[in-house]
Amino acid sequence: MNLLRRIRNNEPLFAWLSIILGCFIAASAYPLFMTPHNIAPGGLTGVAIILNYLFHWPVGVTSLALGIPLFIVGWRTVSAQFALRSLGATALFSVLIDVLPFPCLTDDYLMATLFGAILLGIGLAIIMTGNATTGGTDMLALMLHRYFPSVRVGVFLAALDGCVVLAAWFTMSARAALYALCNIYICARVIDMVLSGWGSAKACYIISESEDRVTERIMNELNRGVTLVDATGAFSGNRRKMIICVAGGREIPRIKRIVKEEDPRAFLFITDTHETLGEGFAQLR
Repeated sequence: MNLLRRIRNNEPLFAWLSIILGCFIAASAYPLFMTPHNIAPGGLTGVAIILNYLFHWPVGVTSLALGIPLFIVGWRTVSAQFALRSLGATALFSVLIDVLPFPCLTDDYLMATLFGAILLGIGLAIIMTGNATTGGTDMLALMLHRYFPSVRVGVFLAALDGCVVLAAWFTMSARAALYALCNIYICARVIDMVLSGWGSAKACYIISESEDRVTERIMNELNRGVTLVDATGAFSGNRRKMIICVAGGREIPRIKRIVKEEDPRAFLFITDTHETLGEGFAQLR
């Protein structure tokens, strides 16, 4: 645990370890699932998949050859640290795609699309925690945004991925393009889930006339911290304390029971928390 803590506190070391691990996981998606089934997941690797289908060029080397010119042209649009780490991630990712000796795990197109997207999404998200990316299209989108600031970077990325999917449609098949769309969507969702956190914690907001009793029982029976915030009813003008408590998903029924027992007329709403850090949850990092 002490070693892990020291690694986390050493930002450059943690970043490069994240990049190496993420590149290995993301690159493994290609020989295991995506390259054998010609699934083009957008970006330069998607273009490389199409060129591999047409000319049998190696996917990794081709994506690297396409990406380096974009880094040369667009490095001014990002910080030097981000550019260096992204260049290293792109090179390692591209090499691993071609050299990892993994066999294809399934002949099922749908399973390959699904699990390839999951592996790719997890790997790319880990790379992003190291303040890097592997996609040359990211750099291209930033360059376009610099000249057209009214258009968001995400719009350019979606447009570029759309062009890759259309190219897959015309060069391979409609099925390949449709599975590529599914892969892109699932991969994006997995990246969001990994970056936002996997926890199932819930935030509870309680307005009750018995805030003292509710607060006391939550702290004593669940051993959870509670915050009191001044709140004023817009219609009634009554001033009360709103109770805010973050708890695990399994503790929610107990909180609801406490509130009901102490004040059946209380107002309670519960929301998901994407990532909960601090005392009682994951360590703040």
